[in-house]
Amino acid sequence: MGQALVEAALANQDVALAAALDVAQSPLAGRDAGERIGQRTGVVVGSDVDAALAASDVLVDFTRPDGTLAFAAACARRGKGLVAGTTGLSAAQKAALAAHARAVPIVFAPNMSVGVNVVVRLVELAAQRLGPGYDIEIVEMHHRHKVDAPSGTALRLGEAAAAATGTTLAASGVYAREGVTGERRPGTIGFATLRGGDVVGEHTVIFATAGERVEITHKASSRQTFAAGALRAARFVAQRLAEGRPGLYDMADVLGLA
Repeated sequence: MGQALVEAALANQDVALAAALDVAQSPLAGRDAGERIGQRTGVVVGSDVDAALAASDVLVDFTRPDGTLAFAAACARRGKGLVAGTTGLSAAQKAALAAHARAVPIVFAPNMSVGVNVVVRLVELAAQRLGPGYDIEIVEMHHRHKVDAPSGTALRLGEAAAAATGTTLAASGVYAREGVTGERRPGTIGFATLRGGDVVGEHTVIFATAGERVEITHKASSRQTFAAGALRAARFVAQRLAEGRPGLYDMADVLGLA
């Protein structure tokens, strides 16, 4: 994602690449941020967050939960905006992120793809209109290196479906089936997680009833779709920062879907 973001930033004239961060032991440390995509940027990959923020307005983060919270704290301390696409945050970590958003604008979304966030709205509409007679199942697949399951996007789709049917994912989510499980409990939302190869990300929400099945699917073939969405979020954050409007936002706010 870092390389995809560098490439996207260089392709957009209204965005300036001011800094690039990685862990100190990264093989990219000390090298030009555009080296792997064959472009020279003049920006050297480093690990000093404060130095990076001093040169920037918005930090775009795709790391791990602990890293995201450290970046959020640094942004709040320095009055900078944050776009966070990290998944796997616990409820306590999300609450901590929201606390930092009282000081600065933060866009937090498990998936920055414009298409996925439109799909979330479609899932809400389908769940509302189809009603309780349709069983809801969510199938997702990602590359073999992904560390969390189900994906943050799958959970977000599940949350949308649950809210639209008057329940919560905590009450209705089913994440594993094995052995003699008995028949499907009405009102549940099932998840199936697949991992393999280099799949960027695929999600399907299935609404099944007697005689028909409705499927809403999103397939990402390139990380550039996430990078493009992240830049839209960065522009949104920069505007909120200029207006002095802190808060915790998501991609629905960025896209005007809220």
